[in-house]
Amino acid sequence: MMTAERPFKRALDRLNGAGLRPTRQRLGLARLLFEGCDRHVTAEQLHGEALAADLPVSLATVYNTLNQFTSAGLLREVVVEAGKSYFDTNTSDHHHFFVESTGRLEDIPADRLMVQNLPTAPAGTRVARVDVIVRLIEDDGTA
Repeated sequence: MMTAERPFKRALDRLNGAGLRPTRQRLGLARLLFEGCDRHVTAEQLHGEALAADLPVSLATVYNTLNQFTSAGLLREVVVEAGKSYFDTNTSDHHHFFVESTGRLEDIPADRLMVQNLPTAPAGTRVARVDVIVRLIEDDGTA
């Protein structure tokens, strides 16, 4: 006999595992973020998805929740330019392609890019992670 998984179980498990209290809004946003494949989303995109899913939540709450999820290790923030961040559900070590004209962000597996000859970190610090964003322009076919 197969038992059906409770709705929101995966989202609830993620929140509990990260030590976050599973409020209705956190659960709803976690479900939107984590129920499918890994993806990159802006706060504005997630806010639109929440409203479309009848989850009444303000944009400020979406921003706060994304920052809480990032601090708890559930998401990774990818800053592509000043004032423009994406939140990545894939928290493993990897890099990104960014298509400037469309805003599309795509993963580059960590083993596909080698970073060499990093400068020595200043005294009292160490390198935590290296994030590479390869910026792309779409080919107009004239090259």
